[in-house]
Amino acid sequence: MRTLWQHCHAATMAGGRYAIIEDAAIITAAGRIEWLGPRAELPSSAVAHSVDLAGAWVTPGLIDCHTHAVFGGNRSGEFEQRLQGVSYAQIAAQGGGIASTVRATRAASEDQLFSSARQRLEALMRDGVTTVEIKSGYGLDLANERKILRVARRLGDELALTVRATCLAAHALPPEYAGRADAFIEHICQQLLPALADEGLVDAVDAFCEHLAFSPAQVEKVFIKAHELGLPVKLHAEQLSSLHGSSLAARYQALSADHLEFMTEQDAVAMAQAGTVAVLLPGAFYCLRETQLPPIDALRRHGVKMALASDLNPGTSPGLSLRLMLNMGCTLFRMTPEEALAGVTVHAATALGLGDSHGSLEVGKVADFVAWQIERPAELAYWLGGELPKRVVRMGHELNL
Repeated sequence: MRTLWQHCHAATMAGGRYAIIEDAAIITAAGRIEWLGPRAELPSSAVAHSVDLAGAWVTPGLIDCHTHAVFGGNRSGEFEQRLQGVSYAQIAAQGGGIASTVRATRAASEDQLFSSARQRLEALMRDGVTTVEIKSGYGLDLANERKILRVARRLGDELALTVRATCLAAHALPPEYAGRADAFIEHICQQLLPALADEGLVDAVDAFCEHLAFSPAQVEKVFIKAHELGLPVKLHAEQLSSLHGSSLAARYQALSADHLEFMTEQDAVAMAQAGTVAVLLPGAFYCLRETQLPPIDALRRHGVKMALASDLNPGTSPGLSLRLMLNMGCTLFRMTPEEALAGVTVHAATALGLGDSHGSLEVGKVADFVAWQIERPAELAYWLGGELPKRVVRMGHELNL
């Protein structure tokens, strides 16, 4: 059905800019944008249905390009510990952190994981999110990594949401491999990753490159295997220290390198040359009360595309609002509202390998958009909390959220 959406203004985000069309109109058909432009130039071709958007500002559907949304339990107790001065590294050394969530996730059934993750994703959807990435990494063995990725696929099938599934088996060392990190990496490369890829459960491969996780040399082995399997790579890098993981990611043409508080200008140059997106995660920065800011000026100077994401996870960023991350990106990282909005639309799409089909309002792209009852686009980064009045459209159909 061809549908006309009119009486609106569009912030198309084409090219990473607002690229505003005043008094815009959009024609959608077969889940795609067929025409977009000023209403005065609207073609005369017939449409089956017309929708009056009452002066709303239309943006692309928001994209949360870094989440760990499927997990068992929660870590509110660790939140209390951190507020009392216990560091993230100390908590991990005590058997907490990722290891704690691994135990809870392994103990949970697939249905339990689906039910809890669905609630979290529905909160993001009410915030205007139409596409999300979900990482594994809380199973750390074949059966439980499979369980998480199966839940991710099921969420994509049952919710009006595009879901990309990323295998993050190299997230932490499981207890059964204590003191044998190289052996676990070998297991990931030879058994776990090939099996999950063969089952069609993996869209990309990620790893955690950090002194309390895996070394650049170990991560590189995972990247080599991912490339053999035809899978793109991503990387948690430079969150707590500088290991030049982001430069390693760039050498392997990674879709993104994420966190990046301790990256160097040399890393920024490498990422710019490779087209690797910098995914900034202000929720984790905030919750961990970090003081080392990502080098935003260096990223700008070298033209690295910057995305923003919730990093939704039970330990360091229990964030259920991507719009809140827009504000944090501006207030904590000194991004402009325009940069922040590009970070959850067009650049987030590129970070998921979806740049050709999602992330901006352009003819031929998927008709995912949000009509916000606001006076200007900057309001999306301005308001703290609450739900802004909106209409969410996915693949050309309005959702009832």
